[in-house]
Amino acid sequence: MALSFSLNNAERAYLSRVARLSIESVLAGKAACAPEPPAGEDATATGRGALRRALGAFVTLSLGGDLRGCMGVIAGREPLFLNVWRMARAAAFEDPRFPPLHPREWPETAVRISVLDELTPCPDPQAVEVGRHGLLLRHMGRSGVFLPQVPVEQGWDRATYLERLCAKAGLPGDSWRAPGARLFWYEALAF
Repeated sequence: MALSFSLNNAERAYLSRVARLSIESVLAGKAACAPEPPAGEDATATGRGALRRALGAFVTLSLGGDLRGCMGVIAGREPLFLNVWRMARAAAFEDPRFPPLHPREWPETAVRISVLDELTPCPDPQAVEVGRHGLLLRHMGRSGVFLPQVPVEQGWDRATYLERLCAKAGLPGDSWRAPGARLFWYEALAF
């Protein structure tokens, strides 16, 4: 399993600017439009660079090392640069776990972007590598998802990762083994 896309340093910097501009425009009370991708974007063999591909993305905000907001989509339905634009705003102002970001918090807020590759069924949960694979569990009408960096940040091993994924979905800890449970994995590029 390897990423089906790449982002060079200029594209990563561009997405970081997009996320920051998205948040800053709301903080300043401006109705800024999402920018277009840069004209010099690298193209893939299909003729579409990663910035224009419909890739999933999460934007995570932290303040003083603590989570301050995180929103994203697993599967992109629009170009990556638009996903990042929308998810940055959502992380700052719509995460139900936190109040909207206040202008005085912004200068100290760290922004992390995770670009997700396509979901595929996980053929063997024992093949899951902590820190490499993000997971999505669907079972009994419920779902839970973790980005690849979450179990590393929390110090979880593979077994704990799977148990916590079930808990996030509101299911018993061994639900990933249940008949009908669907476990998906993916890789992500975080910067």
